[in-house]
Amino acid sequence: MYNTFMNEFAIVITTCKDGPEAQLIIDALLEQRLAACVQTLTIKSHYIWDGDVQRSDEIMLLIKGKTENYEKIEKTILNLHSYEVPEILRIPIEGGFDRYLKWLSDPR
Repeated sequence: MYNTFMNEFAIVITTCKDGPEAQLIIDALLEQRLAACVQTLTIKSHYIWDGDVQRSDEIMLLIKGKTENYEKIEKTILNLHSYEVPEILRIPIEGGFDRYLKWLSDPR
């Protein structure tokens, strides 16, 4: 039953300027065992920066890991990221497929 794992896990979202920067962050998170899984998406971002509308091709990372590791995940991203103000959002996982959540708890 998924409630066993309620709020134990989170998805952290960040965006990167390119593939090499994304891979640098991914490798650090996986090597430190701060994430069990990181997925990448190629996206087009539209946003306001310095008062102007901007458009950028970016790589979005969906980082899945334990909520208790959030601060370390954030610090790792900040240490490796090139943006002045990177997007870093934590979204709690409130439920899911039990076997997947067990794997997130102890990936092998």
